[in-house]
Amino acid sequence: MTAQQLAGFSATPPSPPSPTAPPRVQLRREEVPEAETWDLTHLFDTPEAWAAELKQIDADLPAVARFKGRLAESPATLLAALRERDALLQRLDRVGTYASLRSAADGASAQNQAMSAQAQALAARADAALTFIESEVVDLPDGFLEEFLTAESQLSPYRRLLESLHAQRAHRLEPETEEVLAALGNALHAPSTIRTRALAADLQIPPAVDERGNEVQLSIARAGSLLQSPDREVRRRAHEAVTAALTRHKATLAETLATMLRRNVTLARLRRFPSAVDMILDSYEVPRPVYENVLHIVHDEGAPHVRRLMRLRARLLGLERLAFSDLFAPLDPGYSPPATFEGAQPLIREALAALGPECQEIVDTAFRDRWIDRADNVGKRNGAFCSGVYGVHPYVFLTWTGRMRGVFTVAHELGHALNDALSARHLPYAQYSSPPGRSPLFWVEAPSTANEMLLGHNVLSTTDDPRVRRFVTLQFLGTFFHNMTTHLLEAHFEHRLYQLAEAGTPITVRTVMDVQGEVFERYYGDTVEIDDGARLYWMQVGHFYRGLYPVTYSAGLACAHNAVEAIRTEGQPAVDRWLAALSAGRALPSLGLMRLAGVDLADPETIRRAVALYGHLVDDLEHSFAAGEAPHA
Repeated sequence: MTAQQLAGFSATPPSPPSPTAPPRVQLRREEVPEAETWDLTHLFDTPEAWAAELKQIDADLPAVARFKGRLAESPATLLAALRERDALLQRLDRVGTYASLRSAADGASAQNQAMSAQAQALAARADAALTFIESEVVDLPDGFLEEFLTAESQLSPYRRLLESLHAQRAHRLEPETEEVLAALGNALHAPSTIRTRALAADLQIPPAVDERGNEVQLSIARAGSLLQSPDREVRRRAHEAVTAALTRHKATLAETLATMLRRNVTLARLRRFPSAVDMILDSYEVPRPVYENVLHIVHDEGAPHVRRLMRLRARLLGLERLAFSDLFAPLDPGYSPPATFEGAQPLIREALAALGPECQEIVDTAFRDRWIDRADNVGKRNGAFCSGVYGVHPYVFLTWTGRMRGVFTVAHELGHALNDALSARHLPYAQYSSPPGRSPLFWVEAPSTANEMLLGHNVLSTTDDPRVRRFVTLQFLGTFFHNMTTHLLEAHFEHRLYQLAEAGTPITVRTVMDVQGEVFERYYGDTVEIDDGARLYWMQVGHFYRGLYPVTYSAGLACAHNAVEAIRTEGQPAVDRWLAALSAGRALPSLGLMRLAGVDLADPETIRRAVALYGHLVDDLEHSFAAGEAPHA
């Protein structure tokens, strides 16, 4: 489907209910057509080949110990140790990613659960075997690193790794303690594992009925689709079904969340950080004032725009006040263009034309060579992500819904894929990967969000049709709501829980639900009714187990907006800056990557410009509906 084809869509009313239509049954993974799944043979031909490599890596781990206590001997010894480390980590990446992708696609499979556990256990053993490298680099006397880097030019790709490790000396523990913590890695990540397995294997959501009157077997992802139904009763029943299922697990998952918070608070104190938040921000190499600017500017200046949007939504739906289940009700239900997965490729390709042929070639390869898993099957995780594998290619995970919104989701994830593929092509592994304890997460969502914006602007450039333009405005608003409302509120929820944990307040299920309710009520004011289902929202969010991840969406959107506007106004110079940033891997921290792209996130105006666009989009939507017939609930 091209932008011109989308512009040619006419309004189509929702299909009437069909009592005789067969119910939608969710397939088991083995029943899914192969074309809808990713090709994991690019990693390993078979699970047996994976198991053999896992066993071989385990056998090879002791070999690296020959460098223990020797890294200060000479530049050549340090270089040999780092090269062996990189070779081992690349093999571990493949083993770990293969298990992780199988588990994401079918977490109900006992085999996949076992493989995931084996991979995590091996990763913990490898961390313990390699931790001496970090400890010995940290302990090198001042001046040694620069001497080594000067004497051995082949150490140059490792400069960021070595300097980053050396800079962490104030927060490193004794080598023996670091080795013990590394060996406990599997146990320390247990809260996330327990949560993932509980939702994938144990969450039994009661069936719901769609607008056609068909009973639908629900997963979190399928419930999300029903929450976008034009029928309010369908939305309400889906919300209640999810709430009923989550309620049965709330005590357990509140404890897993509390355990994760306590773990980070304890580690921060052991490593002599002022707080867990400071420890996590140090790993992102982001100053606390930048984090707080994103957290508070987006919240405080964005809330008035969102309240206007909620009041508009209520008016268009004929409601005095929105229920939480109405947040994603379609505002133009008579115009919901269908889309095929195959049709998404030319539309995304066209949108990325300004970025040049290499980016378009990567998109073509992703579709042709099955980098993308789009199936809807029992046991599949909700959400979407992209996972890169150096020396192979990125893998994209999503659930295809057959609607145009899904094209924006594919474009988003392919933005991550472009970043990963370009970095892997242009950099050695040492610069492609992050230094231990470092992660450029404030940058990560910028490439993906930029793709969505380029797609939307490309469609807008092809048409003056007010219905199409309204549709694209709604897609933009969906992106802003996702990044600067949904995830921003998750960030405030997480921030508040860390404050309570630092103060020694017990984190109980009631505490978690109360904080969730307070965060929503403060932001939405009187525009949305916050019920018990809303207070259980946190159970659906895996990002809380990644440490401040939700705030990175607003940071990424602010960067993407400023970069895309430069591409649209400056042309090739801005494109060149953007491609340089996409190709820079982990050679720079987040703010450095953004500066390479021409964006300064440390400037509050960078954030304010993105929030201002949020307001302009709400203005456009208000004017659009004022000029035409309003939909009805």
